[in-house]
Amino acid sequence: MPFTKRALFPKRAAVRRRALFPKRTAVAGWRSRWPARLAAALTLCLALSGMTHGQPSRAQPATPHRPNIVFILVDDLDAMDLSRFPNIWNLLVRQGATFSRFFATNPWCCPSRSSILRSQYMHSHHVMSNRPPTGGFPRFRPLETSTVGTWLHGAGYRTALLGKYLNGYPTGASWSYVPRGWDEWAVPVTRLYQEYGYALNENGTVRQYGHADDDYLEDVLSAKAGAFATSTTGPFFLYLAPVAPHLPANYAPRHADAFSDEIAPRTASFDQADTSAEPLWLRKHAPLSAKDVRRIDRVHRNRLRAMLGVDDMVGALVSTLAETGRLDDTYIFFTSDNGFHLGQHRLRPGKTTPFEEDIRIPLVVRGPGIVPGSRIGALASTVDLAPTFAEIAGTMAPAFAEGRSLAPLLHGRAVPWRDAVLVEFAHADYSPKTPPDYGVLRTDHYSYVEYATGERQLYDLSDDPAQMHNLAATADPFLLATLSARLAMLRACTGITCRVADSASATGGRAPPAPVP
Repeated sequence: MPFTKRALFPKRAAVRRRALFPKRTAVAGWRSRWPARLAAALTLCLALSGMTHGQPSRAQPATPHRPNIVFILVDDLDAMDLSRFPNIWNLLVRQGATFSRFFATNPWCCPSRSSILRSQYMHSHHVMSNRPPTGGFPRFRPLETSTVGTWLHGAGYRTALLGKYLNGYPTGASWSYVPRGWDEWAVPVTRLYQEYGYALNENGTVRQYGHADDDYLEDVLSAKAGAFATSTTGPFFLYLAPVAPHLPANYAPRHADAFSDEIAPRTASFDQADTSAEPLWLRKHAPLSAKDVRRIDRVHRNRLRAMLGVDDMVGALVSTLAETGRLDDTYIFFTSDNGFHLGQHRLRPGKTTPFEEDIRIPLVVRGPGIVPGSRIGALASTVDLAPTFAEIAGTMAPAFAEGRSLAPLLHGRAVPWRDAVLVEFAHADYSPKTPPDYGVLRTDHYSYVEYATGERQLYDLSDDPAQMHNLAATADPFLLATLSARLAMLRACTGITCRVADSASATGGRAPPAPVP
């Protein structure tokens, strides 16, 4: 059952259109006290359950030999049609499971990647932006004592991180600095997004690359990934992080003529005509000009071309795994750190907003026991990745981990699951046309946003998937109070309490697996 009033209060009528547009707006006294009561109920639930700092999962390896894990993390890829990329489509999507509702904990690179490395929300790891003092590598560095790299290294896996690490790396450290937990390390220390003319820290030795065709960063990383997989005899964990399709979306010369006739998708919210019900930051955006649209189309084409380098990387790696006889014993995860908008809601190319284009991202997984071509509709998040890797590796994530292992979903096992995910954002340099700090509660049906300014957004995604009608000013106050209370719980959770706050059990209900849309 989706997250609605009926799920929370079986005796009450379901919240649908009539509830969203009530004839009266006054909130009865007991209703106005509902958020506080709901928060108190969660506290009592945790106290009675004794769940203070439990583990997210306990490993139960299916075979004596632990499988390999490949994690491919691209940069700024929205949940677009992956059929444009033949290797990703044929070797991953058609051979694995696709999550149709997978979300970033934060629609900005460094906070999102910090959540991936630690399985913590932004309010717990406190990496709030891409640069100091509120974010970036210097902010994350004290947390490097315990990451997915150290967990799997400690479990006997040979580990490698190849590609982008965190924004600002290695500020405050030497160019040869390698964080603990990684046996192989090849990370750019200069010109991160340029793809040519950069320097790589290769296991503590800095090497300069030039502008020849074979210096293209994605190709260099691809060769290193193949060498790592080939040279490792025991189980390995490969964290492969190309920078495509992040702007400027530089692509390999061999892909220069691809997608020459492409234009950006003209979705329902493209250059949205009416933004009068939206928060002030969005209302300040003027309609798109002809010049804006030409740039949007150009950016879209270049992003597609840049992704072809990643597609080549996927093809080469899968081929190497097959040739060495390791493909059938390897899980391959493919996802992004955050999404990207291209003209939706009048927004010029970018990210960091609470809209679906920026927070919903692809996740495809192939590996032992996964049904080829399957789809998984459960609400999932980047905070779930590290606990999943830990369970596959036969180890346990630390008590501070806040995500859930996706392993049961990947293998078709019915388990109690969440009915809401949390997205948070804090802006280091707020300007009138960028969103203020916010939190998002994303449920089966609703996207509910609260800004630091006190403004709110509410979208009924079953009726308005393009998020063009903000209902916050007209919705049932009881519904708003309920969503606000759930959001407050998640924004205050830590460790195992996050796995109570994100489920209907926080309100006395049940959270069955979400249906596939």
